Amino acid sequence: MRLHPRTLMIFITPAVLIGLWWGYVTLFKVPPFILPSPQMVGSELVRLFAGGTIWPHLGHTLGIIVAGFLLGTMGGLLLGLVLARLPGLERMIAPYLLFIQTAPKIALAPLFILWFGLGITSKIILVVSLVFFPVMIGTVLGLRSVSPAMLELSRILHLSQRQRFLRIELPAAVPEIFSGLKVGAVQATIGAILAEWLSGGTGLGYLMVFAGTTYKAPLLFAMVIVTALLGIAVYQALAQCEKWLLSWR
Repeated sequence: MRLHPRTLMIFITPAVLIGLWWGYVTLFKVPPFILPSPQMVGSELVRLFAGGTIWPHLGHTLGIIVAGFLLGTMGGLLLGLVLARLPGLERMIAPYLLFIQTAPKIALAPLFILWFGLGITSKIILVVSLVFFPVMIGTVLGLRSVSPAMLELSRILHLSQRQRFLRIELPAAVPEIFSGLKVGAVQATIGAILAEWLSGGTGLGYLMVFAGTTYKAPLLFAMVIVTALLGIAVYQALAQCEKWLLSWR
């Protein structure tokens, strides 16, 4: 059975990177506290998963990502729908939305902690703030990308506003909406880790801080790998949903 080149690259690329990593550490005799070997990081990953240490932290982080992503998505979709219908309103509030989006989240995170406490609420709000904007933009662009010919056809067929939205506008907007969702999913992962980094005693971000402050380089590298894989998994899940929804194309 012949494998597709893309499938081969999925296995070849990590193998090459790990080989280069191992060769660099071995050849230059890099101290483990600066750059641990792949074997040390692999052993740490096995210990975390086999011993069950990581599961509560992974579940906590995943819960924040899912809750923040769903709330941010709902808010972004609703406001995007309103702004797509009311261009005048968009021109009025666009500067304020842009200001909120461009404000550095590393600065907003401590403010959220100050306002909403050290609990899970501040973490979810930070994730929502990161997800909301790309979903809103994707929704606005998607709904405005509908072909004028299709809109004219809806008028000829005397479709109601609801029928036109469900049968023409929404299907046409799905690609742009999912573009915003995929960006938001990656942002949600980053936001959850950042929030746990700044406060809390549970989660992958907390494990990163713990590893850094106790100079446990293998654990720190293991957490970097786990968080990267988590972000990829969330992104791919959305990509598969998009592929399924757009199968008619």
